[in-house]
Amino acid sequence: MQPRIPRQSDREPQERSGRSADSDARLSAELAAAVAGARRRVLRDGDRQIDTAHLLHSLLESDAEVRAVFGEGPGIARLLGYLVQRSIGYGLRWRGGVEDSGGIPVVTEAEGFSPLAAACMEHARERARRRGEAVARGVDLLAALVTDPQARAVEVLQRAGLDPRDVHTRVETLDGPDRQVEASPGGGWPVGRQDPASW
Repeated sequence: MQPRIPRQSDREPQERSGRSADSDARLSAELAAAVAGARRRVLRDGDRQIDTAHLLHSLLESDAEVRAVFGEGPGIARLLGYLVQRSIGYGLRWRGGVEDSGGIPVVTEAEGFSPLAAACMEHARERARRRGEAVARGVDLLAALVTDPQARAVEVLQRAGLDPRDVHTRVETLDGPDRQVEASPGGGWPVGRQDPASW
């Protein structure tokens, strides 16, 4: 018999809801919809936390700008196929652990996110802020999801035959030369994030 793994409850404490509303106010409508979709998927599937693969899946379903990064063709079909099948095969081994990276400080659950997914959400907000925008877009989160080789989103991309470095380049190209942002004020990548060119 498998040990019971604590997961998110349908009834969130009032203080968590307040923090969630404040965080969601810094997200575009499309990105807020993607996060809400990821939360619903976690509850439906009985997963432990929202991880980067949940976020990638919801972004592809709800954000046309993110889908445009991947374009048409067999690559995105394979990617969605892997994401849909996460409840079997490779996805089963994720259920017993917490998605984290040695490069970021271990943190407790933040609004139900894995430590790595929470770091990606914050990186997306910071990316938007440095671009001079009040809210983060789906492509801001996508850029964060593909910059840590330990991310489950990166593993799924690679299984689908897609190069995370290529995805990151496409996001930067989409932003255009006058919209590109430095990954951190000092020109390096934030703690826990890696320049995909260094992989």
